[in-house]
Amino acid sequence: MNIYGIGIDIVKISRLEKLLKKKDYLKRIFSKKEIQKCSKKEITFYSCFAKRFAAKEAFSKALGTGISKGLNFNEIEIDNEKNGKPFIRLKNTNSKKIKFLLKNKYKLNLTISDEKEYAVAIVLISK
Repeated sequence: MNIYGIGIDIVKISRLEKLLKKKDYLKRIFSKKEIQKCSKKEITFYSCFAKRFAAKEAFSKALGTGISKGLNFNEIEIDNEKNGKPFIRLKNTNSKKIKFLLKNKYKLNLTISDEKEYAVAIVLISK
């Protein structure tokens, strides 16, 4: 296996809850699909967003760019397969690194979890 990068991120859910109350923050960070999905989860509303936020950060770390170096939060969408397995969908990006990964058929592996106060995500980019 050829590993391109590994990223991990942890988010305190209460911190994200405060950020989500700011005007336009939700739409700036999350896609319409992510907002719809998390809005349906009344009990886990904030942890749903926190897991997705952590996944976006972990992906940017695995990519080696971080957010803001040619990559925006809204270009990374976190979704789930029918069986619940999370995956990363890349949208409308101009990032040269992402185009390289897609062209060379790298796999994006994602796992996310939460427990009471925290959400965590790990991303492995491999071939």
